[in-house]
Amino acid sequence: MSDITAAALSSRPIKPTLRFMLSHPAHVISLGLGTGLAPFAPGTFGTLLGLFATRWLQPMVGDDVFFVGLAVAFVISLWAAGVTGRALGESDHGAIVSDEVIAMALITAMLPGAMWKQAWAFLLFRLLDIRKPGPIGWADRNVKGAFGVMLDDLIAAALTLFVFALWIRIF
Repeated sequence: MSDITAAALSSRPIKPTLRFMLSHPAHVISLGLGTGLAPFAPGTFGTLLGLFATRWLQPMVGDDVFFVGLAVAFVISLWAAGVTGRALGESDHGAIVSDEVIAMALITAMLPGAMWKQAWAFLLFRLLDIRKPGPIGWADRNVKGAFGVMLDDLIAAALTLFVFALWIRIF
């Protein structure tokens, strides 16, 4: 019996494996090219993928292409998160990290330059994503499905960028 069939027959979510990830392109995307398979803190590994991929890609392709690509990646991630969530039996399974990848890519792209800014943004984003204060927690509790998976991280990214905008403005 395949992992996907087992998840469909079980009411409990399954633990994804490399074999599961490679069984469908949506799983490769939503599991962050394997970062979601990390044995601990998969969201942190997905966030690191977003940071380093952006630092590598954005200078190569330029802002216009990068932001169009990020918008396309968001739409593809919506589809992938939905497919993988259904296969795993839990729409916001911890192994689904494409939401963190996209959110951190947005943050990194909006804070170009010094790695120290991006490192602090990484820490603030992870804190907000884990603790889920205010609107982040509301979105996490109330918006379900693939859009809900993506929305709470986009709100955390927006709040991270807002804090940095205030910090830059004040100091």
